[in-house]
Amino acid sequence: MSKQEQVLILEPKVELHFKGPFTDVVTSYLKLTNPSDRRVCFKVKTTAPKRYCVRPNNGLIEAYGNTTIAVMLQPVDLDNLNDKNKHKFMVQTMFAPEGDVNQDVLWKEVNPEAIMDSKLKCVFDMSTTDNDTNVRSSSVATNALPLNTSHISTNSASIAEEPFESIDDKKKFADENKRLREELASIRTENLQLKEDGLKHRIRSGIISQISGDNKALPTDVSHKLAYNGGLVWTPQLLAIAFLMLMVGVIIGKMF
Repeated sequence: MSKQEQVLILEPKVELHFKGPFTDVVTSYLKLTNPSDRRVCFKVKTTAPKRYCVRPNNGLIEAYGNTTIAVMLQPVDLDNLNDKNKHKFMVQTMFAPEGDVNQDVLWKEVNPEAIMDSKLKCVFDMSTTDNDTNVRSSSVATNALPLNTSHISTNSASIAEEPFESIDDKKKFADENKRLREELASIRTENLQLKEDGLKHRIRSGIISQISGDNKALPTDVSHKLAYNGGLVWTPQLLAIAFLMLMVGVIIGKMF
């Protein structure tokens, strides 16, 4: 038994255009229309899941309803992107059963022959004069919402299939959040180390300045005669005290 023909109407049908420059997030929009009297489940997969964010990437479209999907290409250097000619998207669909729908279970248990699919090729356009209304560049954050979700309810679904892979925005955002946290922790550690080094430097500078100041306060003939013993500086005050202690010792010695 051959696969069923795609029930949804896709706009555009075969190509997703992305208009440069590509230094910011560039968004292309895909409209899905359900012309039937039955609910339809869908999900979007791609050959390059690390390059794109898709909102929503799965869901349920009511009878005669529609939704618009935002496909966001992350900032990229196309000149160094070797696989750019292999970027494709696939929209998988199937008729939804009556009642509540758990897509996580539904997609795992569905008969492959009941799945309908459509494939779209990614086209990168560097032209700045393209008037195609289906192509719009955007520098918004990756949490931008689709234009119309009034007829859609989303659930998580994941089926690993090569070469197309399911798009998991939650995992992507979690990885990015983890990376930012690690960078922040590293910056804090470096900041503490710099503060500690600065404090040590100020302490050393203060000690040196104090010693230099003491030496400048002494007469020239005395400062040249300072003696060091284990790091101790013999100032005139210390010499006088030592002389008095010596005299006291001599007197006490004579008395006994």
